[in-house]
Amino acid sequence: MCLAGQRRRFVIDEHNAKVLRFLLYYFNNCHLAEQIFPDEGHKLEKHILLMGEVGTGKTLMMQIFSEYLRYTNNPNFFHNVSVTQMVNYYTIHNNIDRYTYNEENSVGFQCKPVNLCLNDIGVENRPFYGIDTKTIVNDFLHARNEIWTMTAPDRRKFAHLTTNLDVEKLKKEFDDGFGRLADRFKTYNVLYLTGASRR
Repeated sequence: MCLAGQRRRFVIDEHNAKVLRFLLYYFNNCHLAEQIFPDEGHKLEKHILLMGEVGTGKTLMMQIFSEYLRYTNNPNFFHNVSVTQMVNYYTIHNNIDRYTYNEENSVGFQCKPVNLCLNDIGVENRPFYGIDTKTIVNDFLHARNEIWTMTAPDRRKFAHLTTNLDVEKLKKEFDDGFGRLADRFKTYNVLYLTGASRR
């Protein structure tokens, strides 16, 4: 679905096979997902945090699953967006509501958040019209954590992430002085894609 236009095929190998198996079970609410990496404490109730070096296929993998879930009318469908898209939205609207509470589509004070995956967090931090990328992503992470914790488990909306940073760099990048954001990464199933760039 995603590589046909490039005349390329998706390669499954020792670097991504277990992650793919986990995600297939996970997005279909199958508890077998929790057995793929038995020592990691992964749960269906947690978000996905997909980590790996540049070019290992993180964004493409999430694009593939987004399309697969849309095609199969799966309620776990998520929108796949980049930090750049979210920053551009902020530049136009002076808020990131579409990616957090989605209150512009609310009815009777009921916000309408959606499942999404924010790609490439922590990669670049540059100023946009008086605010920097890191501040916008921080606001996103805080809001999405609030949405996740304040919603009944059967109605939760997920905010998956991809990043080139490892866990320690990610904690350092999003250190808020109180340890809140670093602690909230515990609500993610951390998955690693290894190997060289596939580009």
